[in-house]
Order: sequence, then C-alpha cells, then structure tokens
Amino acid sequence: MIVRSAGGVLHLISQPAHAALARRIMERWAPLHGAARRQPILLAVEEHDNGWHEPDTQPSVDPETGRVFDFMTIPAPVKQAVWPRGVARLASQDLWAAALVAEHALIIYARFRTNPAWNEFFETLTATRNTLVRRSGQSQPQLEHDYGYVRIGDLLSLVFCNECQEEQTYDRWQIRLQGATVMVTPDGFAGRELPIAVTAREIPDVVYASDAALQDAIRMAPRVTLHGIVSGAA
Repeated sequence: MIVRSAGGVLHLISQPAHAALARRIMERWAPLHGAARRQPILLAVEEHDNGWHEPDTQPSVDPETGRVFDFMTIPAPVKQAVWPRGVARLASQDLWAAALVAEHALIIYARFRTNPAWNEFFETLTATRNTLVRRSGQSQPQLEHDYGYVRIGDLLSLVFCNECQEEQTYDRWQIRLQGATVMVTPDGFAGRELPIAVTAREIPDVVYASDAALQDAIRMAPRVTLHGIVSGAA
C-alpha cells in the first residue's frame, strides 16, 4: 500500500494500481518503442507488484502507533512473501516477465543482503530467477538490459504516487517531482507531456485502534482520482 498524506486525510493507493500506472507511462517511453522484447517488458512493468494484492486488500496498522502500514514500513515477513507469490503468478503467463520481476525484487531489497533474516528470501528468489532465465531461452545480460525499463517505469510512477520529494536517479535518468508533475532528465517522451491519473481511497488521517477499524474506514471511504503529468525536463 502507498499512503499519501493530504491535509487531514490519507490517500491509499494499492501497489497493483501504481504498477498499472507504470505500464501506462512506459507505453509512451520512447526508448522502449523498438525493444526486442517490448511486450513481456510491459507485462512485467504492469504486474511487478501483483504479489501485493493480498496485503493491500487486508491492510493493517502498526500496533504500537495505530498508523497505517505502507509498503516500506510493513513487517519484513509480509514483504518477503509478496515476491515469490507474484513471480509464480506471472510465470504462468510469461517466463521472461516473471524473471524480470524476480530481478526487481532482488535489486530493490539488496540493502538487506547482509541481514540473516533475509537469507532464505535471497537464496530462493535467486534460484527462481536463474531458472526462469534458463527456461526462457534468454541470458542474464539480456535480463539486466531489459530490467532497466522495469525500474524506470516503477520509479516514474512511484515518485508521483508516493509524492516523493527527493530526486531519484537510475542509470542516466534523474527523476524529480515539481507539484504534480514528474520531470525526467534526459527526456524519454520525445518532447511530449503525458497526463497521468491513479485512483485512491480517501480515509481520515487518524490513529486506528486495530486492523478491523482501518478496514471499516476503507470500506466506507470514497474513491478519489489523483491527477498529474509526466514530462521530459526542459
């Protein structure tokens, strides 16, 4: 779950909704237009967070603070369960897309590699990724090349959805938020601006006594649409 604070309310954006926005953005990403494996790459972008469906449909609160857990603060066992589940689902559709999502998980959690509590996660997911690459008939260098599109799509959407105020850098790309506009340098959209939108649930920004109280609030919450723009920086 992505949790945005907005003046007395919280906007809750599901991880799959963020990923769907990432795909809509990357469909317009000029460097991807001629990619050899464009369709599985776009599928990986769209489905990279499908393993979050379960925790996002039953969101929870920190029992010590009563604040809503987001994708960063939710306990490690929940995070670790997301990725094998999501990769397995995607593997039934496309082996290469599943390999890209496994690679994504290994990279975004790389900071935990020295933590013994994450050893099994890395061992299992690395073996899964290697098997998927082999079965797909592709290679690790091809995976590393194609993964760049998954990462840039994730960041472009996440900077908007999470209202990230810190500039994000990946490879040669710099991404920053100005108001509701995501600026990327160098320009990956061939001079075009792309209107974007994502749906969120709007709940009061209060302390919640329990998971049940939070889930009751979400059931009664209105849906709102958050609008923005993605653009190449001038």
